[in-house]
Amino acid sequence: VQLVESGGGLVQPGGSLRLSCVASGFTFSRFAMSWYRQAPGKERELVADISSGGGIANYADSVKGRVTISRDDAKNAVYLQMSSLRPEDTAVYYCRTFWAPREYWGRGTQVTVSS
Repeated sequence: VQLVESGGGLVQPGGSLRLSCVASGFTFSRFAMSWYRQAPGKERELVADISSGGGIANYADSVKGRVTISRDDAKNAVYLQMSSLRPEDTAVYYCRTFWAPREYWGRGTQVTVSS
């Protein structure tokens, strides 16, 4: 299993970014996918997750209304569209899936929101 994130970078407050995670090594369409983030000195936290098939998505309260998770099973990819970014969104963003009995993580992509 391999998860590779991309799309991070430096953005000004109020700006937008689209993160991508491309998966391989498993039947992507059968698995729920998640985005997590970890800010310096803080624990890793769930940002959003999406069910297999994409019919159900859940968001952390801190990002609701500003973030949209989506997936493209034909491309084995999951996306995180972020807008109205704030300095407190600065973190490393990770893609995750769970295939019993273990979870799998990407290496992350850095998002920095700063003027």
